[in-house]
Amino acid sequence: MNDYKLLRTFLLAAEKRNFAQVARELDMTPAAVTRAIAALEEDLGVQLFVRTTRQVSLTTDGAIFAAQIQPAVQALDNARKDVMNTHKADHGRLRISAPTWFGRQVLPPILSAFKERYPKISFEISLADGLVDIIDDDYDLAIRISAAPSDKFTIWRKISVVRRILVAAPGSRFADMKHPNELIPDDCLAYSGDSKRETWTLSDGSGSATFSAGRAFSANSGEVLASMAADGAGVAMLPKFHVAEHLRTGRLVHVLPDWSPPDLWLTLYYPPYQALPPRIASFSKFFEQQIPAFFSAIE
Repeated sequence: MNDYKLLRTFLLAAEKRNFAQVARELDMTPAAVTRAIAALEEDLGVQLFVRTTRQVSLTTDGAIFAAQIQPAVQALDNARKDVMNTHKADHGRLRISAPTWFGRQVLPPILSAFKERYPKISFEISLADGLVDIIDDDYDLAIRISAAPSDKFTIWRKISVVRRILVAAPGSRFADMKHPNELIPDDCLAYSGDSKRETWTLSDGSGSATFSAGRAFSANSGEVLASMAADGAGVAMLPKFHVAEHLRTGRLVHVLPDWSPPDLWLTLYYPPYQALPPRIASFSKFFEQQIPAFFSAIE
């Protein structure tokens, strides 16, 4: 019998003062309980119990030993329970990184619905628009909207294609453009998370045009870019879902609709698990099931 089980057997015997009851609760025979206690006494070199035909009681040494080991055994019980719970689909903590706008506008109802289904799972959500180091920053998973991933050290799961469009303020000189050659680099409001200029490539199916964007303005926030475009500062290239409300209210208009940039991916990525822990797998499946309704609502 391992030491942990031996100590748990002793503590239960100290509580119940009845070896037969201990045997029933631990699915052991009374003789096995007696042998376990005798082995512990031999190892310690002290008598832990006084046994008579009518009762079992702790010796002074046994009472002192029980009081000293109980907190440690309880801590081991809790640690064991926590580790086992992390490998259940409906228990544990999920630490998730998500893009700022997506985390504010899209994620809350998904989290609420998942929490209703799995109330014993807790969440820690961190919002950031740049890529995170999912291993060093200790995330269980990250939600990202980006180009097709090239990272070979993490696990990527493509959830949905994300369509991008060019938007500008209605009434601005950009609103009625017919061809990308009407744009100059200073007109292009670029997304940049690392102080680098963004290259835009647009295609109409028969030809393409490429621009170095962000020379005059760049930001690592889609919300900032949308607001700048709505104020007439230039043209922004953003996911359609990000600007759907602006388009609906007329604050922005879709410009150069015949010219499209490459699509992005809504993606989940994870540390390099050999197999996803059940709680992460259950959230990933639920997340993937909820996303189509979100995208269909904005088309």
